[in-house]
Amino acid sequence: MMRVAVAKYAIGAPRTFAEFADKQAQWLSEARRSGAQLAVLPEYLSLELGATFGAATQGDLHASLVATQAYHGAWLDLFGLLARELGLHIVAGSFLFDPGHGRYRNRSYAFAPDGGRLWQDKLQLTGFEKQAGVIEAGDALKAFALGEQRAGIAICYDIEFPLPVRAQCEAGARLLIAPSCTDTAAGATRVRVGCLARALENRCFVAQAVTAGEALWSPALDTNTGEAAVYAPMDVAQRGSTPVPGAAGAAPLGPAGRGATVASDGGVGVGRAAGRLDVAACDGALASGGGGRTRTSSTFTAGTSARNSSTARFSANQPSTMRCSAVDSRSAVDVRLRPAHHGEARPATAPISTSSRSKQSWGKRPTCGGAAAHD
Repeated sequence: MMRVAVAKYAIGAPRTFAEFADKQAQWLSEARRSGAQLAVLPEYLSLELGATFGAATQGDLHASLVATQAYHGAWLDLFGLLARELGLHIVAGSFLFDPGHGRYRNRSYAFAPDGGRLWQDKLQLTGFEKQAGVIEAGDALKAFALGEQRAGIAICYDIEFPLPVRAQCEAGARLLIAPSCTDTAAGATRVRVGCLARALENRCFVAQAVTAGEALWSPALDTNTGEAAVYAPMDVAQRGSTPVPGAAGAAPLGPAGRGATVASDGGVGVGRAAGRLDVAACDGALASGGGGRTRTSSTFTAGTSARNSSTARFSANQPSTMRCSAVDSRSAVDVRLRPAHHGEARPATAPISTSSRSKQSWGKRPTCGGAAAHD
C-alpha cells in the first residue's frame, strides 16, 4: 500500500527563497500528516521563484531563467531536507536548469527519505517551450525504486506519448508520476486524456499534480488550469473516500458528496478549489511478478545526500484542503507485462535509451523506441 498526495498548487508571489521554502514545508507537512508516503508537486514550480526578483526580471522569461539558477543548490538542499525530516518521498515538480551551456532542461527531481535523489528531464517540448528558444529536450528515460514500488516520471506533455512511457513500464514502473502545468482547457484536457490512456494501456497508476490560479507577473505561470488526480488502471475497485480530520472547506467530491480522487478506467471526480492536496492509497495493482510487490533493499541510489539548509522552517501551520481515497486491493489485478524474473535483482534505477527497441529480459536495462500549448 502506498499513499500518494498530488497537489493542485496555487501559484503565489514569494518575496524571498525563505518564504518559498516555508510554503513547501507547509504543503508537504500537511501531506505527511495525512499519511502520504509520496507527495507530487507541479511542473514549472521553480518559476514561482521568479517573483523574488524585480519587475523587469519577473516579466522576462529568459531573465527569470537566468536569475533562478542561483537558487538551484538551495532547491536541492530544501527538498532533500524536507524528504529526510518528514520521512516522505517527494517529486518536486520541475526546475528549469542550465547544465552549463546556456540552455535549460525542464528537470524533475525526486527525493527520498534516506537522502538519495535522482532526476528526469522532460523529453517532448511544447510549442511554448520551443518558441522560448532556450529550452531543450532531455535524452534519457529512467525507472526507479520508490519504496517497495517502481516508478517513472513523465512531465506534462510527455504523458501524451505512449512509447517512452511504455518503456518505463516495461522497466518495472507501476506508478507514473506526471507533474504538469497547463494554461488552457485544451491543454489540460490533453494531459488528462494522456494520463487516462497511459493508465489503461499499461494497467498502472498515474499521479498528476497541477498548477492553479493566476500569476500575471509571470509569462509562463500567468494562467493555470487542470485538476490534480490519481488515475487507476481498469478493474481496480474504488472504496469511498473520507475527509482528513481537521481539513475543513473541501468541495464535495464524487457522487453524493463523497471523495473520489482516484479514477478507474476513464473517470475521475475531483474538487474545484485551488490550494488542495488530494491523497489516494494505491495498492495491489502496483504488484509485479508472482502477484507480489517488487521489493528492493534501497530506494533512490543515484545522486548524493542533500545538506541541511537553514531556509526550511516548519513553524507555519496553515491548513490546506484535502481528501483521502483508497483502492480496494482485493479487486486489484496482476499487472505483469512480462514473465517473472526468477529471482534476478532489478537495478534500483534503470536508464532507458530512446534510440532503439530491445527484447532484453528483466534484470537488464531495457530500451525502447522513443516516440518522437504550454503543457
